[in-house]
Amino acid sequence: MNQKLSFSSYIAVGSMLFGLFFGAGNLIFPVLMGQQSGSQVYIASMGFIITAVGLPFLGVVAMGFSQSSGLFELASRVHPYYSYGFTVLLYLTIGPFFALPRTATVSYEIGLAPYIPDNYRAFGLALFTLLFFGGALFFSLRPNKILTWVGKILNPLFLVFLSFLIIASLVFPMGSTAMAPVHEAYANASFFKGFTEGYNTMDALAALAFGIIVVQNIKALGVTDPKGIALGTLKAGILSVILMSIIYLFLALIGSTSTSIMAPAPNGGIALAKIANHYFGAFGSILLAVIVTLACLKTAIGLITACSETFQQMFPNTLSYKAYVILFTAFSCLVANIGLTQLIALSIPVLMFIYPLAIGLIILALISPIFKGRRCVYLSATLFTMFVSIADGLNAMPEFIRNTSWADAIINFYKNCVPFFNLGMGWVIPLLLGTVTGIIISHFLPEKS
Repeated sequence: MNQKLSFSSYIAVGSMLFGLFFGAGNLIFPVLMGQQSGSQVYIASMGFIITAVGLPFLGVVAMGFSQSSGLFELASRVHPYYSYGFTVLLYLTIGPFFALPRTATVSYEIGLAPYIPDNYRAFGLALFTLLFFGGALFFSLRPNKILTWVGKILNPLFLVFLSFLIIASLVFPMGSTAMAPVHEAYANASFFKGFTEGYNTMDALAALAFGIIVVQNIKALGVTDPKGIALGTLKAGILSVILMSIIYLFLALIGSTSTSIMAPAPNGGIALAKIANHYFGAFGSILLAVIVTLACLKTAIGLITACSETFQQMFPNTLSYKAYVILFTAFSCLVANIGLTQLIALSIPVLMFIYPLAIGLIILALISPIFKGRRCVYLSATLFTMFVSIADGLNAMPEFIRNTSWADAIINFYKNCVPFFNLGMGWVIPLLLGTVTGIIISHFLPEKS
């Protein structure tokens, strides 16, 4: 029997979706962006919100509207081989390689590291990651409880504690955004800089992973009609969009006003710790530790669950769901001990490569009725986009790679020949051209292609 979701169910699913998304990067990157963008914070925030909120929302909606059973099935519209490669790369990026370890390192750097002597910090990180991922493992082994734990318990607690910091910053601002200095990176084209900074949250990638969790929970609540699932996903996503946009803007403003009394920090975790200490002193450290740990724990649960379910479905003859949960949790615990700043630096080239491909897949899924879901359109658009995303990844490599003669020659070619490449938006025109080319080709091919 198909039924409509009640208002309370929409709230619970929307809260779960927000809770899955809003984790480590969502707290630290808007604060750092605020510190660096200074008086340009509003313009930079507009760009940031598009990639950190708008694209994830479209990703979740695309999963609901496409009626795909997951990212693997959606990516197979390009090609079956591409589906394996893209799905594995995306899940490893938002899972054990980068985003998942970051949930623990952010919690530690913000909540505990400032109060541990330097010679004990490595040991402290190791101990904290063991406890953190032990808790995440407990919840991830019970995936059928994720709506209750994340949507009804962890996320409301997180919002209550975070509201203390936001309200304090509104009542007692540290300074004025109009007088805040602007970092060189935001002096020109601050909107586009904010746009690419939104990549760091990895939420558009996570949307393709978490979308199926939302769909499964909506089905579990009794909605089985495809249109009802799509509508339920849309409504739940709207709640998440509103909450995330408001919080991002407040966090960016907190970062911008903080430059009146402190210098920009090396990363957003350190900046947030200093801001909390300014408002609440020693209590601020406890408050922030609770906020960050709750935020990161609920995201870690979602990432472990999504990665494990996907790998078990893609490779059913390998490991069980439980074994994948243990494997990904243990590996993430090891990687987390690299440290936050190093993890961010390592992840940027991968994100610059994979993000345009993920954006392209989301857009194609949403407009697929226009070209009847023809594979040649998916394939053409993806190939054109990949032509630029490879160069984006190369351009974000460490200096010792980017400054080699061969890499410099390739990057200069793209800078001179591809519009918007310098802004990190070089994929826009190729994606459009690839889609149009695929649609033209589809008119000359049999329908079954």
